[in-house]
Amino acid sequence: MGASRHAQLVQDADTKSAQGDFARAINLYEAALDDSESTRNAEVHYKLALLYDDKLNDAVSALHHFRRYLALSPTGAHAADVTNSIKHDEIAALTALSGDSVITRAEAARLRNENLNLHKELETRAAPARGVTDKSQESNTTSKKTTSKQGDRAYVVQSGDTLFSISRKFYKSPTHWKDILNANRKNIHDPKKLTVGQTLVIP
Repeated sequence: MGASRHAQLVQDADTKSAQGDFARAINLYEAALDDSESTRNAEVHYKLALLYDDKLNDAVSALHHFRRYLALSPTGAHAADVTNSIKHDEIAALTALSGDSVITRAEAARLRNENLNLHKELETRAAPARGVTDKSQESNTTSKKTTSKQGDRAYVVQSGDTLFSISRKFYKSPTHWKDILNANRKNIHDPKKLTVGQTLVIP
């Protein structure tokens, strides 16, 4: 009884597939899977895989059914075809998932090595540049030290700062704003408009 029902479901599925009603064919094949033994299941998985692969261009679903076929019937009549189809569909599935061309493992390894080499090259080039920057910063700080009096402090202007607020910050009183202005005459063009990021000498 079960065998005849299975045969009928597979036959109906074959008919629907031939008519181009692939969705109905898939449903019928899956119904045939529910109550059949493993060798017959393997055949149904094969038919489902072919539908997904050839008719619906769904490599991911096809892979599932091809693998189920091999699990149920590793030496079956379609084993060689299924093995080749799995290799093909793995690449197709990766392409679909990446949304672009597939990168092989060898290519991915080559790109990783190239990336590492570029990083090393950048670090090698950056090291001498860092040394030059450090030296220039040292010379800048020494020149600042020579131009500013001993005991003077440096302050970088923040957003919202005024001479009054800076005076209050350093002297706890706004009355020293003129001292700050006098110490920075060359850098302050408008005492009411300080430039964010500029360095002021605090006497």
